[in-house]
Amino acid sequence: MKKNFPLQAEGKHPDRVLEAVKHEIRKYFKRERNRDVPKGVDFWDFDCKVGLNADSAEVVRVSGVIEAVDAAAKSGAASVYVEILSKHGVRVLKAQHDEEPQEDA
Repeated sequence: MKKNFPLQAEGKHPDRVLEAVKHEIRKYFKRERNRDVPKGVDFWDFDCKVGLNADSAEVVRVSGVIEAVDAAAKSGAASVYVEILSKHGVRVLKAQHDEEPQEDA
């Protein structure tokens, strides 16, 4: 999804417009996560960018997309650009250390 969301609409309260934008973003994440994953893939991962326009969009974590949209709205921006691209995610297990550190007595 690459979309420029208006944050101000004539005749609508800005808080309601912001909530509608956040709802659409959450709905997109949910729809993408519910898709079947291909064989050899563990989950859907996302590349996310948020900014005032496509040129100034900065990379953010999935958990920070809504917060970045809130920050743009609080700054008084007329619109916010959101880019969310799904990709394959594979879990990487951390190597466990066989030896535990010993305390010196």
